[in-house]
Amino acid sequence: MSSADIGLWGVPIAILGGAIRVSTPFIFVSLGECLTERSGRINLGLEGTLVFGAMSGYAIAYETGSAWMGVLAAALAGIMFGLLHGWICKLPKVNDIAVGIALMMFGMGLAFFFGKPYIQPVAPDLPSIPLGWWTDTPQLEAALRVNVLFIAGGILAFAMAWMFKTTRIGLIIRVVGDSTDAARAMGLNPDRIRLWSTAAGGALAGVGGAYLSLYYPGSWNEGISSGQGLMAVALVIFARWNPINCFWAALLFGGAGALGPALQSVGISQGYYLFFAAPYVLTLGLLIATSSTTQAISGAPDELSITK
Repeated sequence: MSSADIGLWGVPIAILGGAIRVSTPFIFVSLGECLTERSGRINLGLEGTLVFGAMSGYAIAYETGSAWMGVLAAALAGIMFGLLHGWICKLPKVNDIAVGIALMMFGMGLAFFFGKPYIQPVAPDLPSIPLGWWTDTPQLEAALRVNVLFIAGGILAFAMAWMFKTTRIGLIIRVVGDSTDAARAMGLNPDRIRLWSTAAGGALAGVGGAYLSLYYPGSWNEGISSGQGLMAVALVIFARWNPINCFWAALLFGGAGALGPALQSVGISQGYYLFFAAPYVLTLGLLIATSSTTQAISGAPDELSITK
């Protein structure tokens, strides 16, 4: 079967492939934000962490010749940003939302400054698994070419849900997120737990950034993120702080992001640029749909600042 024989079937196929490609950064950033928020802290700085992770991952991959070294470097950069965010937020009378915005600008500024020498050089790409080996149709082959990080993100989502539900460390994070006083009564140190939860969340956001620069779109430039770190906050709210729901919601966001290119692939170009706004419209719609002036958001940790 040739590519011309697909016709309009190319739209859902392209959306499927695009959802898989576009959703991967959303998966990692949203899981990182989910972990951070379940401990009772919101981190709006993950946009800066994502961009800096993309830059540092690309730079290290280029210098070492290894894409996986780039992913490791991006994760370490995310940890450092998370530790900085967590350390500042534990100081008296510090607002975590304001700190997150400041660190977002700081991370993006650092990435743009240090990343200028790496705009032109070509770094190695992350590997992918050709699940479409059984077909000769280019659209199917492209749609079924799955990056390793997408699979890892799916496994991580289920593992994190299991951790929150059944393990001691998951219970500790949930207790700290729901009540600082109860955590202290149990002999726990809420500041330390939130610090390391924020650091782990930053590491995941850094990995999401490395995916952007080392696989899709697969280059480093200053506009690589397009606000995905901020949209992940809305995604976590929509997912009701459930890691598995974060995975499915990330696919939904990814599908929205792939809508424009999918329609263009079958010749629908009128209003093409409007379709690129689909993820942002979806984000706004979800924030409106989940907001309430009369009650806290269901499923939200009680210590989270957006619920107070």
